[in-house]
Amino acid sequence: MDYKKMAQEVLDEIGGPENVSNMTHCATRLRLNLKDTSIVDDKAVKNIEGVVNVVNKAGQYQLLIGTEVPKLYDEFENLIKGNGNISTDASNGESGSIISNIFSAISAIFAPLLPALAGSGILRGLLILGVQLGLISENSGTYSIMFVASMSVFYFLPVLLAFTSARRFGASPYLSALIGAALIHPDFIGLMGDAGNGVVTDFFGVPVVLMNYNSTVVPIILSIWAFSYLYKFLDKHIPDTLKLVIIPLISLGIMIPLTVIVIGPIGVYSGEAVAGMVNWLIERSSILTGIVIGGGWSVLVSLGIHWAVNPIMINNVSTYGFDYIVPFTFACNFAVIGTTIGIYFKAKDKKLKGFAVTGLITIVLSAIIEATLFGLLVKNKKLFLAQIIGGAVGGAYLGLTKVVTNAFVFGSVTTFPAFVTENNSNFINAMIGLAISLVVSGILAFFFTRQDEKLAE
Repeated sequence: MDYKKMAQEVLDEIGGPENVSNMTHCATRLRLNLKDTSIVDDKAVKNIEGVVNVVNKAGQYQLLIGTEVPKLYDEFENLIKGNGNISTDASNGESGSIISNIFSAISAIFAPLLPALAGSGILRGLLILGVQLGLISENSGTYSIMFVASMSVFYFLPVLLAFTSARRFGASPYLSALIGAALIHPDFIGLMGDAGNGVVTDFFGVPVVLMNYNSTVVPIILSIWAFSYLYKFLDKHIPDTLKLVIIPLISLGIMIPLTVIVIGPIGVYSGEAVAGMVNWLIERSSILTGIVIGGGWSVLVSLGIHWAVNPIMINNVSTYGFDYIVPFTFACNFAVIGTTIGIYFKAKDKKLKGFAVTGLITIVLSAIIEATLFGLLVKNKKLFLAQIIGGAVGGAYLGLTKVVTNAFVFGSVTTFPAFVTENNSNFINAMIGLAISLVVSGILAFFFTRQDEKLAE
């Protein structure tokens, strides 16, 4: 695939660089904020080689590309920057609704970290499995090294998020990373002693409520968002000859105390409140939650707004070491797999059967459902319904048995180690729940598919 050519074709069809106010990408989509979407011909964009589908939702013009989207983004970014109209993901002043800007920011901040989060989670699951099978001793150096390898991404999450947040909001990534690092510095953590969160110290007489910011998500994002305004102000008003020293001096001298005194505690409490509310709902009605998320996750994905939920799952894993919501997304993915199997065994059209097999393999190995979702399910309401029902039924079982994952991962066979916990029944119930999703959706898809069914264009 010639991504440079593809980027130019996309740019031409969406009205040129002057029509782009902001851009970013997630795991599978190029996400654009366009000044005027009325001048864009969706059909022409979809006809570009490499574009699977186009979604215009939540204030974003989204092009579904697949896992190779970073390559397209790099070429697209070069074209945009060369024009000089926008500063791509470093802009925080784009137009659009608050909701669309939030979705855009979330996807830009978390997307670069997803491979590290997923890989670390799988490694953690394999380590737990090795201990349970007696292959690794928890008292060995091997265990300690592998534990550090699997958990470092969560411990240093404030530093990583500081860097990606800075790129999104337009602050210095390196100064931002220092702000994040200050929150987990041993001397700062040592101020709490053995008491933990809530210990009070002072900063020039101002009370400071100490928090443990290891693995936290919200505080550093809020801090870097605030820092971006300070940084841009300093960059604009300080002479070039003094920027090298004065900007870092003022930035660190203001933002680190401001973060630990005000922004940090607000972020910790607000993040815990949101996660606590979601977990409370799950505890109150885990079956209903499983039905809603397991059945409705594909709808959120089709609209491109599932990113609003991902930070909650990441926060749960980093804070508590497990999450209840991720298994429900597995139920959705395996319902899509089941649907492709039902189609394959019923349909006679070779093109449709081939598309179903391709979708099945893609999801099993990489957990990417968008190609199957847009290329097949959203075009056939009966098959979409089969998938939704399968995901809802499987999700209900996962909710009933309170299945959790030890990591934030995308649902595929390769990420099964995320279900390995000290509770052996967790993995067993996870497999049962996913099998239910697959079988129910497969049977329904088999009956809903006509033998002469064709792949919709």
